[in-house]
Amino acid sequence: MKVTIGGPLKLAFRPWVEGLENVPAEGAAILASNHLSFSDSFFLPAVLDRKVTFIAKAEYFTTPGVKGRMTAAFFKGVGQLPVDRSGARGAGEAAIKSGIEVLERGELFGIYPEGTRSPDGRLYRGKPGGLARVALATGAPVLPVAMIDTEKIQPPGKVMPKLMRPGIRIGRPLDFSRYQGMEHDRFVLRAVTDEVMYEIMKLSGQEYVDMYATAMKRQLSEAAKAEKEAEKAAKAALARAEKEQAEKEKAEREKAQKEDAEKEQQTERRRTEP
Repeated sequence: MKVTIGGPLKLAFRPWVEGLENVPAEGAAILASNHLSFSDSFFLPAVLDRKVTFIAKAEYFTTPGVKGRMTAAFFKGVGQLPVDRSGARGAGEAAIKSGIEVLERGELFGIYPEGTRSPDGRLYRGKPGGLARVALATGAPVLPVAMIDTEKIQPPGKVMPKLMRPGIRIGRPLDFSRYQGMEHDRFVLRAVTDEVMYEIMKLSGQEYVDMYATAMKRQLSEAAKAEKEAEKAAKAALARAEKEQAEKEKAEREKAQKEDAEKEQQTERRRTEP
């Protein structure tokens, strides 16, 4: 990844970085980042000397055909781990297990506490299951990371990326050893996650929204669907109104034509009467 993508990526976009000294030269650590763009998983590893392992859905690794094999090779090459979401508790448990395995090898594990990309550039509430449980189960330090302006490089719907300089801020490691052995306490998990999100907010300067990004995406999707249905209903109502108006105008024309014909007949009769 660093040879085929990292070098050209840095050359083309010239990302600026602050806080590289906070990344340990060796040993396990968790990079907890905000998530603005698909490219976040490329820019962050590109600026680090060490390998960063993220997680990705298993479908990226199991799709058949030439395209599927190429996709699988690409994601393996950039350090992504397949997560099988078909288990009883889905992606959460698989992500936690994968994260622990990476950290137990003394490597860097990358995770997005929001669980999905921000739909509007704001910072959303972190999900307490993955990040906090991995951190408390392994004792690995958590480095808050802020990606800056990556969402502007390739906004949704745009094919060609915009050449501009994104930024990356890496904060000081957060130590949660005081909560060791409490990874099943939901209040502790919430406290750990909120502390990390607060540090990310300070680094990124984003507006914080106290709800999950998945819930916001659902709201936006439902609103878009409702708007589309309302637009469809409005078009249908307009079409009905236009049809009714056309029928009314047609009826009025036919009535006028009938009246004109009757007048002509009356005039003709009077003209021919002796």
